[in-house]
Amino acid sequence: MLKEENNKALKEGKELPLMEDFYTIQGEGFYSGHAAYFIRLGGCDVGCHWCDVKESWDAELHPLTKVEDMVAKASENEGKLVIITGGEPLMYNLDYLTSELKKAGMQTNIETSGAYEMSGDFDWICLSPKKNKLPTQSVYDSAHELKVVIYNKHDFIFAEEQAARVNGNALLLLQTEWSKKDEMTPLIVEYVKKNPKWKISMQTHKYLDIP
Repeated sequence: MLKEENNKALKEGKELPLMEDFYTIQGEGFYSGHAAYFIRLGGCDVGCHWCDVKESWDAELHPLTKVEDMVAKASENEGKLVIITGGEPLMYNLDYLTSELKKAGMQTNIETSGAYEMSGDFDWICLSPKKNKLPTQSVYDSAHELKVVIYNKHDFIFAEEQAARVNGNALLLLQTEWSKKDEMTPLIVEYVKKNPKWKISMQTHKYLDIP
């Protein structure tokens, strides 16, 4: 009976598999440098081989947590920016979570591969598409920021393909995969100089050794 109740709560987005939540500094993308509270949800079937949080993939490893408890913890911090990430957070219905966060006066941002349809009310949508499972049209249409991770030279072609699909108002960012930063960063610099519609996103939290 408890399992059935949990499944219903999960389907409604009133309980979600929480891997971790923490207050830190956003290190990537448009909001880099901002104080932010991260809510990392467990579960992902996109399967990027270079993912640095593979422990998030199996949702069953992370406890179903009431949205009210997540919001209460987020509200304990000075910052009002909350970033929903994963895993792949759009695997779940995020309507209730974002509604409750907004009631608490929070700004709601999301980091997503876009592999699932949009849900939730977000102030900023960072789309980071992956070749394994391309974004849905609803995410292409609503993204504020397109952040493409560059692991090898072919990823520049992928970046242009994604830029052609995303809405025309989205910011275009290229970010080196961390293990390839020494090799790929100079190529990104030269690419942006030749293609100035793009900007560079850096994982500044790793350079600054911020958790």
